[in-house]
Amino acid sequence: MSLVDVEGLSVRYGARTVLSRVSLNIAPGEIVTIVGPNGSGKTSLLRAIIGAVKPFQGRVTRGHGVTLGYVPQKLHIDETLPITVSRFLKLPGGVESADIDQALAQAGVRDLSKSQLSQLSGGQFQRVMLARALIGKPDLLLLDEATQGLDQRGSASFYQQIESVRQETGCAVLMISHELHVVMSASDRVICLNGHVCCEGTPAVVASAPEYRALFGSGTGGALALYRHEHDHEHDHKDGCDHEQGKHDRTEAAE
Repeated sequence: MSLVDVEGLSVRYGARTVLSRVSLNIAPGEIVTIVGPNGSGKTSLLRAIIGAVKPFQGRVTRGHGVTLGYVPQKLHIDETLPITVSRFLKLPGGVESADIDQALAQAGVRDLSKSQLSQLSGGQFQRVMLARALIGKPDLLLLDEATQGLDQRGSASFYQQIESVRQETGCAVLMISHELHVVMSASDRVICLNGHVCCEGTPAVVASAPEYRALFGSGTGGALALYRHEHDHEHDHKDGCDHEQGKHDRTEAAE
C-alpha cells in the first residue's frame, strides 16, 4: 500500500517542460530523499504532490484519508511582528494548546512556546515550522530544503530530529536537499531527479550509479559509508536505476 503514487507525471510552465514522465511511490514509514541539481524540477514535484501544481500529463494519487504536512523552503515573517510561537502555531485557529505542546516536543523545541517568533535562530525557526507541519498528525511529511541557511551541524541535528519524528509517529517523510552527505545518510531511499528520474535506490546504490556520478561526481562516497543505515544492506539489491541517458530533456525548472 502506498501513501502517494505518482504515475507518468509531466509538468510544464508554458512551453517549458520541467518534469517528464516521473513515477514514484511513497510507502508508510519510509524516509525518501529527492536529490538533483538546481533546476531539476524537485520543488515542482513536491508542489504537484501537494496539489499546488497541475500536471500536464500523468497523475498524483493520494491514499484514502492520507494527510500531508509541509515544511516550505522559506517563510518570510515580519521581524517587527509581536507574536509568540504558540500564537503563531494556533493560526488560523482551531488548534488546541495540547496539540501545540505535543508538536513542539516532537520537533525538539518544547520550551519555545512563549518565545517571540522574531527572536528565534534559523535552526529554531525551522523546528517551529516542523512543529506546525506536525500539528495535523500527517501520514506523510514533506520538506523542501528545510535546512537551507543552517550550518552542517545544524542540518545534521535537524535530520536526526526527522528520524526521531518518524520513529515516534510512524509518518513517512519525503524531502529535498542539496546536502548530499547528510541528507542521503538519513534516508531509506534516494531518488535522483534531473527533469526525469535518473536513478533510484538506497543511498549506497544511488551513490555508485553512473547517472548520479555524472551529476555530482564521486566525492560523497566516503561520507555515505560513514553514515549508512544498518538496514541498507537488506535493500542494496533494489537498484532502481534506469540507465537513461543524461542527454534527456533537462530544461530547468523555476525552483
